[in-house]
Amino acid sequence: MAEQLLADYYGCDVQRLDDAKLLTQAAHEAVHAVGAQVVEECVHRFEPMGVSYIAVISTSHISIHTWPEYGYAAVDIFSCTQGIPQEVAQALGRTLGADTIRTKMIRRDVKGGTAIEI
Repeated sequence: MAEQLLADYYGCDVQRLDDAKLLTQAAHEAVHAVGAQVVEECVHRFEPMGVSYIAVISTSHISIHTWPEYGYAAVDIFSCTQGIPQEVAQALGRTLGADTIRTKMIRRDVKGGTAIEI
C-alpha cells in the first residue's frame, strides 16, 4: 500500500515561505530523517514571491508550493513506505512555523485491490 499525503500549512512564517534555499534544505533534512534520499529536484522562485519545490525521492516524490502573501503552503508527499509522508509533513510544518496543518491521506493499493481510499 502506498500513501499520498496532501497537507495545507496555514499561518506560516512569510520569510521562510519565500526562501528557496531554506525550503530545499528543509526538504532534504525531512527526507533524510526518514531514511529516504533525494534523487532529483527542481526549485523555482517566483516574482515577486513564492516558491515551488519538487523532488523525486527514493520512495516516490515530494512537492512544496508556497504563497507567502497568505502565509500558506501546499505540500504533497507520496511514498511506497508507510509512515514516511506523516513524518516528512510534521518536519516541514516545524520548519515553516505553521500555526495550523490540515492533512488528507490517500492510500493507494498498488497491487490492484481498492484503487483509491480517501
